[in-house]
Amino acid sequence: MNLLARRPPAWLLILADAVLAVLLVVVSTTGSAEPDLSAPATVLCWLLALSVAVRRIWPEPAYYGALLIGLAVLALEANRLLPTAALALAVYPVATGRPVRRSAIALAAGLLGNGGALLLSTAGRTTASNGWPDPVFVLATSWLILGASWSLGTAARTRREFAAREARRQAEQAAADERLRIARELHDVVAHSLSLITVKAGVAVKVLDKHPDEGRKALVAIEEIGRGSLTEMRQFLGALRAPGSEAETMPLPRLADLPSLAERAAEAGVRVELSVDGGVPESMGPAVYRIVQEAITNVVKHAAPARCQVRVSADNGRVRISIVDDGARRRTRPGPTGGHGLAGMRERALQYGGDFEAGPLPGARGFAVHTSWDLP
Repeated sequence: MNLLARRPPAWLLILADAVLAVLLVVVSTTGSAEPDLSAPATVLCWLLALSVAVRRIWPEPAYYGALLIGLAVLALEANRLLPTAALALAVYPVATGRPVRRSAIALAAGLLGNGGALLLSTAGRTTASNGWPDPVFVLATSWLILGASWSLGTAARTRREFAAREARRQAEQAAADERLRIARELHDVVAHSLSLITVKAGVAVKVLDKHPDEGRKALVAIEEIGRGSLTEMRQFLGALRAPGSEAETMPLPRLADLPSLAERAAEAGVRVELSVDGGVPESMGPAVYRIVQEAITNVVKHAAPARCQVRVSADNGRVRISIVDDGARRRTRPGPTGGHGLAGMRERALQYGGDFEAGPLPGARGFAVHTSWDLP
């Protein structure tokens, strides 16, 4: 496929065909095995070479023109080698650029037309004459040359079609992967934000009458969380717009954003003890952030109020993430299909070739998530 991608420019191939055509007609018309050429025969030979020079520009007209001019050259017995050589060169671009049925029809026309003309021009010559062997051998050689050129062209066309299909498949797979990534990001944003909003709304309902200041703080927090979530959602949905439109852009989450994530969780009743050690590459920051975000979201949804310990470290060539809470055990292990919750965290870890473990702690309370992968 790399060779196909590095094909020479079209103009260079056309120039090479022109040089080849000139060399072919010069060599064929100056050989001692052929009789002296008349002026009409010489003109026909050069016209035959012209069809070779333009074979990549007009494949089928050049091929059928070479066939008809070759018949005239054979009828004048001017040259028996040039028509077959020109036809073999002209059939190659037909085989590479046309459907199999059309190129097969062209091949059949060449085999019958050129072969019949060769038989007529060598009729009655059972022994070598002017360097040519008997007619059967001449016909078999002609058909072998034409068939080999057509086969090579057909094989080249098949390889190009396979490469094109593979490129389309890879593009479709890349698009599907991107849609899946956006779906996961949207789930993380929406699930985390709605969990915090639900908790803060519940707090506001309970304290609004007796403690209006606390209720007002909860409503302000809901507004801030909602605005931040809408900003993130605009970024992801912008990636789904039609090509050519300008999507709003904003930086992806980083490790530096983890403290603000812990602060929002504290407002929802989950006290997070955050620790980040070692040099975690920035390229892994979004994945680490989303795993921690999803884990804290699960604690807020299923175990609040609770305390949660988050440890992110990079040592001995591995990145390790550990999230342990002491809340109620009301969660399930990840299922065979995922995208959300624990399964979503596992998929994010596995995309880096890492490992993932999640399950309840020994005893009545607590849940732990552990994941790690090698540094790139």
